[in-house]
Amino acid sequence: MIPTLLLGRKGSRGFPGKNTYEVLGHPLAYYPMKVALDTPEVDRVYLSTDDPKLMKIAEDLQVEVIVRPPELCNSEALGEDAYEHGYQEIKKLNPGQPIELVVLLFCNAVTVAPQTVSQGIQVLKERPEVDSAVTVSRYNMWSPLRARKLDEKGLLKPFVPFEVFGDPKTLNCDRDSQGDVLFADMGLSIVKPRCLENMAEGLLPQKWMGQNIYPLYQEAGCDVDYEWQIPGVEWWLKNYRGMGAE
Repeated sequence: MIPTLLLGRKGSRGFPGKNTYEVLGHPLAYYPMKVALDTPEVDRVYLSTDDPKLMKIAEDLQVEVIVRPPELCNSEALGEDAYEHGYQEIKKLNPGQPIELVVLLFCNAVTVAPQTVSQGIQVLKERPEVDSAVTVSRYNMWSPLRARKLDEKGLLKPFVPFEVFGDPKTLNCDRDSQGDVLFADMGLSIVKPRCLENMAEGLLPQKWMGQNIYPLYQEAGCDVDYEWQIPGVEWWLKNYRGMGAE
């Protein structure tokens, strides 16, 4: 069995109500739910949430709801803990059914398509050494070489010592000078059960991805945390999912 597990909770500091914010005629959470339902390899779709509005969206789409406990719904709760809880609940709901892979989605991450899910599933079926397949986007403008932090005087200093990148004399301001900078854009993670059963062994910061992570390349992927990201999401849906085109 290959289930999908979506996460979405009621509270959000940066963008309250983001999961149910309407984008191109649908709430944000509609899109990842629909992706899971439209992926032929996916057998069951579950939503872990404490939000009645999200529950209603899920029920309308015939997505099964897992009620998330309060301790996993506050701002300090980690996604990895909610995924682990949801996975255990799926096992309880499907006794005796071996789980081959788990498709992990977020209600606020809509930049993913069913064919990408199918591609990742195929990779994990063919390559036993790979723990997970995740969507990545190239963001060279956000190279760690450009990252800064405040020092004790409130002035900007390198976040990472320049020596980490090699001889500082060879570094320059060209955003492509360090090669492609790939970010796990949080659109999609497809994992083998061992990743969720041995979470402590996973690679930081998204420990549910395990150690051996296969990249599924896409453009401009992101999870929505602020309202200013909505126009970019609309662009993505129009260009890569054909949404809103008349």
